[in-house]
Amino acid sequence: MNIRNWSLCLLALIFFYTHPLTAAEEHDHAEEVTEEHRGEHKDEHGHEDEHKDEHGHEEENRVHLNNEQRHSAGIVVDTLTARSVPTEIEAPGEIRLNAYASSQVTPRIEAQVVTRHARLGDPVAVGQPLVTLSSVSMAEAQGELLVAAKEWQRVKDLGKKVVSERRYLEARVAFQQAQAKLLAYGLTSKQTDQLIHTGNITQADGRFTLLSPQDGTVIRDDFLTGQMVDPGDLLFELTDESSLWVEARINPQFVSQLNIDASARVLVGDAWIDGKVIQIHHALDETTRTLAVRLEIPNPEDKIHPGQFVTVRIQTGTSGQTALTLPLEAVLRSPDGDWQVFVEEEPGEFEPKEVEVVRQLPGLAVIVGLSPGTRVVTQGAFFVQSELAKSGFDVHNH
Repeated sequence: MNIRNWSLCLLALIFFYTHPLTAAEEHDHAEEVTEEHRGEHKDEHGHEDEHKDEHGHEEENRVHLNNEQRHSAGIVVDTLTARSVPTEIEAPGEIRLNAYASSQVTPRIEAQVVTRHARLGDPVAVGQPLVTLSSVSMAEAQGELLVAAKEWQRVKDLGKKVVSERRYLEARVAFQQAQAKLLAYGLTSKQTDQLIHTGNITQADGRFTLLSPQDGTVIRDDFLTGQMVDPGDLLFELTDESSLWVEARINPQFVSQLNIDASARVLVGDAWIDGKVIQIHHALDETTRTLAVRLEIPNPEDKIHPGQFVTVRIQTGTSGQTALTLPLEAVLRSPDGDWQVFVEEEPGEFEPKEVEVVRQLPGLAVIVGLSPGTRVVTQGAFFVQSELAKSGFDVHNH
């Protein structure tokens, strides 16, 4: 190494040892690094801090449902109020036809089916043609009526001054009997009057049409065109399904607690329908040893049908106590096992709230943990819980 290079190295060593970094400068440098790191950390987590309140808790979990979602899910929101705690009897039941709103269409004489005018499931109106039949007996009766009608008209025109009183009465009675015979065979007064008015003997061909006796729906039509039918054979069964019966089977020991017109609820599928007691039977079923109690429920949308099995709850009175109560289906278990309900904080905004179920009644839960006046989901809570779970939030709230 030449003399010049050695000289440069020596000068560098002398500068390093004569200008050391002081402790104060090292401390200041460390603080600058720390402040830089803190600033970076704040920038990195600043967005997260915006979601915390003064206690450091995250915002409450909520789910928003639009009008279409709420309608399709059948969500019902009610205001929580203190109500009298009812006492109820629960029993199994079965949907039945309302026999007082049903009728059967049968021939009264032996006949053959000529033409069908209605089919199973058809809505029909009173007086609407259902089926045309043909009968030898009807042909004879139609002919007798035409003859008797003409004779009675002739005698009336002559008057009592010309014909004897006996002849006058005989003609009148013959006419009335011929008309009554057709009515007994199933024709209406309007049909017999029309036959008399036409006076056409070719109309006495034995054909006649059975008409609907009521407004309703055809629920049975087990026959074929061309089939021979006997008196009493069922051709059509009609019913008005806007109201139905429920036959509930009650333990006889509870019957003394029931009253006619008592309020009742019927669980059909997952929906409760309000009804009332209309009849209480007076004889036990020989097989089940239970007593039948008949309820009436509305069916305006024709969604309920005879033969469905249901659960019936009949109100027998009140306990004299008031409490905050909700339908059982409105109170759900959260993932951690606590009871919760869904509160409507704003229109369409639902939030889970933890409650305590202090007592369960048939179809009702007595709760504490909410204030009267709170808007609570009473139907469709499971759907709200599912939507909240899909949104990625925990479906519980402490």
